[in-house]
Amino acid sequence: MERLQKIIAKSGYTSRRKAEELILDGKVKVNGNIIKELGFKASSQDDIQVENNHLKQEENEYYLLYKPIHTISSVKDDQNRQTVVDLIPTKTRIYPVGRLDYDTTGILILTNDGELTNILTHPKKQIEKTYLAKIEGTLTGEEFQKLKNGIVIEKRKVIPTRVKLRLKNKNKNFSKIEITIVEGRNHIIKKIFESLNHPVIELKRESIAFLNLDGLKKGEYRKLTLKEVKKIYSYK
Repeated sequence: MERLQKIIAKSGYTSRRKAEELILDGKVKVNGNIIKELGFKASSQDDIQVENNHLKQEENEYYLLYKPIHTISSVKDDQNRQTVVDLIPTKTRIYPVGRLDYDTTGILILTNDGELTNILTHPKKQIEKTYLAKIEGTLTGEEFQKLKNGIVIEKRKVIPTRVKLRLKNKNKNFSKIEITIVEGRNHIIKKIFESLNHPVIELKRESIAFLNLDGLKKGEYRKLTLKEVKKIYSYK
């Protein structure tokens, strides 16, 4: 027996936080009865309906993708552009954990495990994400220190856990900055450098927690190992 929201999340229907909202909204039934208690427990033998959809328990799948440029971090796209899901041949209904912009490359996790998604995206878990930003111009010493101390974006300060200069090209007027944050806000890296008047030319996410892109080329993917999945769950 497990808590209802955990069963829903494990099925891949949605994240645990969203499952809790659906339960409180009276949109979940167990054996025909509406359940509004977050502490309610059920089993895989029970008939569980979420928003009138019968829940199907699927085997969990976990993929690490090197997202290429001009690919949508979504399950489908209204404009019929290529999505990250299109790059992984599976019949299981997987979805990206978080997102990367259309013009951003790098590491992206895809899964049907809502519990693991919740661990990787919940602000309290403080999961580190490292990016390599190619920016216009070069940062002055004062700008570097300002970046390390934290930048206020939309009335909230972002304090990187690490900042490092990887390359400076004065002739072509660009530099590459490695920056690690635990933030998950949309376009946050671009907004950080825009606030310093150094627009981002290219952006790549190099790692999430202990996971990186070693051995992969753009557009390639691999399955996460059981050891890696267990290590992510250890953040719980």
